[in-house]
Amino acid sequence: MAQNKNLQKLELTWIGKGEEPKLEPRILIENPEYSYGDSNTENMLIYGDNLLALKALEQDYAGKVKCIYIDPPYNTGNAFEHYDDGIEHSLWLSLMSSRLKMLYKLLSKDGTIWITLDDNEVHYCKVLCDEIFGRQNFVQGIIWKSSDNSNNDAKQFSIDHNTILVYSKSPNWLSKKLLPKESQSKHFKNPDNDPRGPWFDGNPISSPAYRENLVFEIETPIGTKIKPPKNGWRWSKETLKEKMQSGEIYFNKDFTNIKRRTYLSDSRGLPPSSLWADLEETGHNRQAKYEQKKLFPDMSKAEWFGTPKPEKLIKKILQIATEEDDLILDSFLGSGTTAAVAHKMNRRWIGVELGEHSITHTLPRLKMVVDNSDRIGISDDVNWQGGGGFKFYNLAPSLLKKDRFDHWIMSDEYNPDMLAAAMAKQEGFTYNPSETQFWKQGFSSEQDFIFTTTQFMTVQQLEAIAEDMQEGESLLICCKAFQAECKTKYSNITIKKIPQLLLDRCEFGKDDYSLNIVNLPQDESQNNDEEDWSDEAEDTNTQPEDQNKKTLFD
Repeated sequence: MAQNKNLQKLELTWIGKGEEPKLEPRILIENPEYSYGDSNTENMLIYGDNLLALKALEQDYAGKVKCIYIDPPYNTGNAFEHYDDGIEHSLWLSLMSSRLKMLYKLLSKDGTIWITLDDNEVHYCKVLCDEIFGRQNFVQGIIWKSSDNSNNDAKQFSIDHNTILVYSKSPNWLSKKLLPKESQSKHFKNPDNDPRGPWFDGNPISSPAYRENLVFEIETPIGTKIKPPKNGWRWSKETLKEKMQSGEIYFNKDFTNIKRRTYLSDSRGLPPSSLWADLEETGHNRQAKYEQKKLFPDMSKAEWFGTPKPEKLIKKILQIATEEDDLILDSFLGSGTTAAVAHKMNRRWIGVELGEHSITHTLPRLKMVVDNSDRIGISDDVNWQGGGGFKFYNLAPSLLKKDRFDHWIMSDEYNPDMLAAAMAKQEGFTYNPSETQFWKQGFSSEQDFIFTTTQFMTVQQLEAIAEDMQEGESLLICCKAFQAECKTKYSNITIKKIPQLLLDRCEFGKDDYSLNIVNLPQDESQNNDEEDWSDEAEDTNTQPEDQNKKTLFD
């Protein structure tokens, strides 16, 4: 930990901190071959580098995601089937930092992020999240018993748990309360046959924050008075009187205080515990692998996704953090558990994954959820009957590429519609082509529009557009070239040349921000011996070399 004397704050430092990539805002292209079910669905399965995918989502989804769950690689130094999971500590922090900053932007004001890790990095990630989300927005570290049996061969401790870090976007976030389990409801009794059902007493009834109008004394039947708590009562005099008349609030035996009944049938339930050790309630790792085996009975064990999470674990998180129709995001989707559970619980979802398993595991699993043919995990618990759908998206290629003379040019993989959409995103416009006016391809306000063309723009063409514009409207034109007279022809029309206007904005031509790095960053005090981390795990990915390789963070 180092202290910045100028800002007077504690922060975590590491090699490479602050060297944030300048991400290209890519467009997303639907692949109808893989989209499935309801064509009107808002659910999205995105294939591509997860950092670029998060950047692609920023314009439309910033501040709109209610709950983010991620299960990033734990940096254990062990080789996993679908993630190269052994990287140097500083690199892990750099890669996590850039992703968490993007996730922060996408999270809604009343949203939360849940991060599952083990002890290798969870404490560093806690400090990292304190910086990004604010230490005041740390909600809880949850201990989840992830194993159903102890490791008898362990040299020191049998590691039976993971930690789930929970952060909110804003202070004072409140969790949904859960109805108590049978073991938690044994203390609910009904000695007086209260028609509202079993109850227990003794709950505090003071106000969580000081309010002057709630500070008053209560007169007892024996003539004594009860002084208010430090912050005042939770309710006004009138409300307290009503609750006393109904029996929910009552005096204790010696009339020195008042108590409140909490009923078993109360929909508010109980606050969730920070210890999740009930394997029946939240599942465990071996159960998750069994679920996968049931989904793909013809797959060999070597083909399974190596680190899935049980559906019951995600169900509990979504019960605590969301309501139906809320938007859920998992940018380390893996075998698709988060999306599957969100779908069955009638939440909207976005999942991001890269690698062969996104086609061999994630896609067929989510199709089975839509068809109601998976019948694993929480299907029976939530009475899932199938339905809905999702759209499958690929990240568009980089907008610019270098020619044989090492000059940046527009990518020939872009057709006119793709180019117009990409330029709209680059300039902060919403892509929405008009059916009647060709030059209205997108808008930033009701009267501000953008038009992109690969044609040479002449004065005559510009005049024709200007004649079609209404009073008060403005237009940005992006084109490869234009007559010099066009530059200042109209005060309400701005014309820019592409690709020149894009250069130096962001990194073009880069499709992979994950672990395809051999030489680690080193400071001058370290020796210059190069360490090759590429041999830490055998690369079993069979994708062609010109596609993104199997990587740690995607």
